Formats: sequence, C-alpha cells, structure tokens
Amino acid sequence: MANQPVIFIHGLWLHAVSWQPWVERFQAEGFDPVAPNWPGEHDTVAETREHADDVANKSIDDVTEHYAKIIDAMDTPPVIIGHSFGGLIAEKLLGQGYGNCAVAIDPAQIKGVLPLPLAQLRSSLPALKNPANISKPIALTFEEFTFGFANALDEDEARRLYDEYTIPSTVRPLFQAAAANFALHSQAKVDTGNEDRGPLLLVSGTADHTVPDVVTDATMKQYRDSTAVTELIKFHGRGHSLAIDHGWNDVATEVLVWLSQQHVMD
Repeated sequence: MANQPVIFIHGLWLHAVSWQPWVERFQAEGFDPVAPNWPGEHDTVAETREHADDVANKSIDDVTEHYAKIIDAMDTPPVIIGHSFGGLIAEKLLGQGYGNCAVAIDPAQIKGVLPLPLAQLRSSLPALKNPANISKPIALTFEEFTFGFANALDEDEARRLYDEYTIPSTVRPLFQAAAANFALHSQAKVDTGNEDRGPLLLVSGTADHTVPDVVTDATMKQYRDSTAVTELIKFHGRGHSLAIDHGWNDVATEVLVWLSQQHVMD
C-alpha cells in the first residue's frame, strides 16, 4: 500500500525549499510528502531571485489551480498543509473537495474576516503602498522581513532565514485579500460552509505580525456553519516564522498528532 501523500504549500516571500525540514520529518513518519513551487518559481532561491519577473502577477486562483492540477495527478487524495497564503490556498482547495484534510498555518485572511490589526497593515505595506505593485515581483528588505516574519527571533536567526529562504513574490494575492470584503466574487472566498470536506486544522502564532492571532480567530468563526471538523491550535509567543524557525519541529509534531487523531494513515 502506498504511503499517504502530503503536499506542502508555502506563502509569499518564501521559497518551497523552506519546507525541506518538514518533508524529511514527514518522510520519517511514513508519509509521502512533496513541496512544489508556486507557478513561475524556479528550483532554487538563487534562480528565483535572478528571474523575479517569472513570479509576477500570479493571482490566488492561478496558484490554487496550479496546486489543484498537481493534486489531480495524485493517485490518493493528499493531506494539504499550507503556511500564510499557502494556508489560504489549502483552505480553498479543501473547500473545493481536494485532499482528505488540511492544515492552515497562520493562514492569510479569507473573505469575511474583518479584523485588520495595525501590525498586519504594516506587514503588508511593502506591497500595498503602491497600487502599481500589483503586477510586479516584490522583495522584502531584511528589516521588513524581520518585522513581518522574524519579530520573535534574534537577529542572527532572522538573517539566516532571510538569506536562505526569501524570494521576490507576486503580491496580487495581497491586493485581492485586502479588497475581499468589498468584492462580490473575490478570489479570497473559501467555501467555509462545506460539510462534506475533510477535517481542517488552523494554527496560529500569538506574536504573529503578518497574520495576527485575532485574524486566525476570526477565520475560525467563518466555519461556524459547517459540521465538518475544524480545530485551532495556538503557539504562544511565536511569530509568522513558526513554520521555518528553530521551533518548526514543535509545530510539525502537533500537526502530526492531529493527523493521527484524524486517522489519515489508517
């Protein structure tokens, strides 16, 4: 019998290689994990930085459809695990009937989520401050990365993560999420009322600046009309880097425990 597949989906400004420790951990636990690039990304951080225009102007639906095609080619519905905008994509895919369950770590806000804390607004400013950025590849400075991702880390670790994992990103999804509650047919909309979907776990870092804890709480409330399993785990004092920093293994362990409770390997 083939091992249970897992697909990891990263968010803005990080390369898929940032999932490599998770891939190795999940392989050791008997899963069959993959961490595909976003459309337009190259196989390495260096190549993606060198060809930044290739990632520009991709929308939420572009990315969702890209991963849906990858899942369609799998023999078995995968566990879908996403971080940040990858978490939003994971939620969309699960709501559309893809995968057997999903984990959304610090997921970007979906349509219907109203809180907009100042820290989140500041984290988004590198992209949102200029409307012309919507079609451009945007890179974070180290200072912007430190505020948005690494605010709970020391400078040495923040610098290592910045150097190893960060890439320019499309920022069209940020504009789409920011305008979601004013758009009738927003691409940030998720089918939160789907009762036939698999279980969903939301994960929040209480010190997160990019997706503050109150935003994940509000996301959880969007699922109140569904009888499908929806749960929330919080990691106190952890920032937006919780999936890639020195404490990633604690998060991975909790996710694996939850997956065991959902009997995905049975």
